[in-house]
Amino acid sequence: MDPASLGWQQLPVWKERIMVNEPHSASSGSASSRSEGSSSGSESSKDSSRCSTPVLDAERHERLREKMRRRYDSGDKWFSLEFFPPRTANGAVNLISRFDRMGMGGPLFIDVTWHPAGDPGSDKETSSMIIANTAVNYCGLETVLHMTCCNQTKEEITGHLQKAKRLGLKNIMALRGDPIGEEWEEEVEGFNYAIDLVKHIRCEFDDYFDICVAGYPKGHPEAESYEADLRHLKEKVSAGADFIITQLFFRSETFLAFMKDCQAIGITCPIVPGIFPIQGYHSLRQLVKLSKLEVPQEIKEVIEPIKDNDAAIRNYGVELAASMCRELLDSGMVSGLHFYTLNREVATTEILKRLGIWKEDPRRPLPWAVSAHPKRRVEDVRPIFWASRPKSYIHRTQEWDDFPNGRWGNSSSPAFGELKDYYLFYLKSKSPREELLKMWGEELTSEESVFEVFTFYISGEPNGEGHKVTCLPWNDDPLAAETNLLKEQLDKVNRRGILTINSQPNINGRPSTDPIVGWGPSGGYVFQKAYLEFFTSSENITALLKVLKMKKYELRVNYHIVNVRGENITNAPDLQPNAVTWGIFPGREIIQPTVVDPVSFMYWKDEAFALWIEQWAKLYEEESPSRMIIQYIHDNYYLVNLVDNEFPLENCLWQVMEDTFELLNCPTEQ
Repeated sequence: MDPASLGWQQLPVWKERIMVNEPHSASSGSASSRSEGSSSGSESSKDSSRCSTPVLDAERHERLREKMRRRYDSGDKWFSLEFFPPRTANGAVNLISRFDRMGMGGPLFIDVTWHPAGDPGSDKETSSMIIANTAVNYCGLETVLHMTCCNQTKEEITGHLQKAKRLGLKNIMALRGDPIGEEWEEEVEGFNYAIDLVKHIRCEFDDYFDICVAGYPKGHPEAESYEADLRHLKEKVSAGADFIITQLFFRSETFLAFMKDCQAIGITCPIVPGIFPIQGYHSLRQLVKLSKLEVPQEIKEVIEPIKDNDAAIRNYGVELAASMCRELLDSGMVSGLHFYTLNREVATTEILKRLGIWKEDPRRPLPWAVSAHPKRRVEDVRPIFWASRPKSYIHRTQEWDDFPNGRWGNSSSPAFGELKDYYLFYLKSKSPREELLKMWGEELTSEESVFEVFTFYISGEPNGEGHKVTCLPWNDDPLAAETNLLKEQLDKVNRRGILTINSQPNINGRPSTDPIVGWGPSGGYVFQKAYLEFFTSSENITALLKVLKMKKYELRVNYHIVNVRGENITNAPDLQPNAVTWGIFPGREIIQPTVVDPVSFMYWKDEAFALWIEQWAKLYEEESPSRMIIQYIHDNYYLVNLVDNEFPLENCLWQVMEDTFELLNCPTEQ
């Protein structure tokens, strides 16, 4: 039976909101980082907003210098991390994944270095500017962008700063930079010292940027003396610098003496020690060469005999750095540590865990990852569909001037900006093609082969070739803890061709501190409606629609079903959004951060169907049986979402699925 004959309710064609090019157009932001089953964002007009953003921590609205000062005043221990832009697009993908992982430990900020030879201000995916932009907007990390005077005119520097501001970057580390050749060459119509750059930023951009400058615990190697270098540092602070990060050093007493000397001449801003965990013999030699520092003899004596044993050197480096950091923190003069990671994570993470300042908290201020872009600070509502693809959702909405605050509003008014490019580097799979083929099948023989891939992803069991399926095109991460609550039921339906890509369990008043589903401040309660989103065949859709009508589920279950051609059916009343996650907190209004919205679902379906082709089918040769199977699913399957509105009762969606399968097995009932 053709599902279209069952009475499709046509939704309006997706169109741009008329306000989209006006200065006060409503807008919205990112989606959840929770895998295969989660909540995600949404949009609202100003008129429908009802509350401020009480759920988020106060730090979200503070400038970096304010966050830092508050930590210093309270004595709270914190850390920050430095990264450099990679050389290749694949390296960029891996670095963004590292941002996500290391961001879980709670860094106060990260910084991204500036390499004049790497076209750092360009739109290349490996440029300093774009890596920093991605960290802020797509990874939700407070980010400091390095900027050097080297090989740039005043106008070029101004252009880079204007671009950084447009991208939502609010923090600059102002540096002279290393010379491209052996000796520094003065730049005609440029700047020759970091203080010139600091003054220029303050002159052209007033107080918009927080500015960091470099300090040298043993004096800059080109300074006439240690004392003269301290005076230059004070001049940079007086010119407008907000805080200082130091060059690396090897003994805690070196930094503590430097800090006392800075205080003695009137430098009162925060001074953050730069920590370099030794991770390899050659990287140590290279960094020492660049910094022109001398490695203490006692360190040389340990490293030389083990210079060819990377593991031994890394273990020694962890011990040495952890010991030095403890001395700094115990001094009472230091509360923050800045780590030069060399784009590696193992050593730095190990040190931070030993120090007890790696603070991985499973709870979130909202059920989805929050962007650090200043203009998205009020955003507290998002659609659920991009739950596992938050970077894509943020990219879609990056041009919005306004973001929903309080509620999503009527779905006839929101419009999402067109996704210009699905396949930007931060939207690609983190796994190489060879790994994806091992997980998803070197060769597919039937639709059931695809069912098995989904089932192995849900179950966590190795596939027939002994490889675990750790990702799908719609989700580049392993299952979230919340999804494990539904694991048994998800396993059953995927085996039978209900290919789930997003789900959440019903929750009725669980404490906000719950380690699996909790979010928001302590002392509150969180709620969720059961949600299920999946692809399935037209035969299954025919049976599902009969079940929804015959069994009277229509009074309880909202559904939306669509194919790649946009033929759709829904019982969503008047195209209104349906809040599927909300929270109640002491002294606050109710927060509803996640919705199912019929209009945005129609836009999401374009991306959801495209992923079959772009991330799966294209793994195989054209005209191959494997590629034709994926193409058939893309062309003929439907995308479905179901919401069980009776959240206090047992989730009925599994019974809906059972009834559907039963009807399929009893043709006479059809």
